[in-house]
Amino acid sequence: MDDLKALYQEVIIDHSRNPRNFGCLESANCSAEGVNPLCGDELTLQCLLDADDVIQEIRFVGHGCAISVASASIMTEMMLGMSKTEAEQLFERFHARVTGCADGDSVDIGKLEVLSGVREFPTRVKCATLAWHTAIAAINRTDEQVTTE
Repeated sequence: MDDLKALYQEVIIDHSRNPRNFGCLESANCSAEGVNPLCGDELTLQCLLDADDVIQEIRFVGHGCAISVASASIMTEMMLGMSKTEAEQLFERFHARVTGCADGDSVDIGKLEVLSGVREFPTRVKCATLAWHTAIAAINRTDEQVTTE
């Protein structure tokens, strides 16, 4: 079990130091801004959705703790090519896992498993879910800033 935790930590550190899909997306047709006032995490997420609401491109910019950046990085890798509905369903599964909901342990969240340990640290759940709330706001084209408070 300690080896698994060490592996998860390595993956989180790698994604936080070398975030995938980081940078501005000039061709974006939807975006949202998110902030976690508790720890100062901030990000802007941009997507390019096609006519069928499939995510063709997704990128983010901002700053935050290792959990926040790693979560955004892994999320963008996984959401690329998903329909809006599939992205929302993935968020629901991820949210159930990190918040410790009753069925959360039985759902498949793929490589997001590396972030499941945040449920032991309730204040870190907001760090892990900020990018997700922001992505859902972007793909639903809501104009309000996302906040974890």
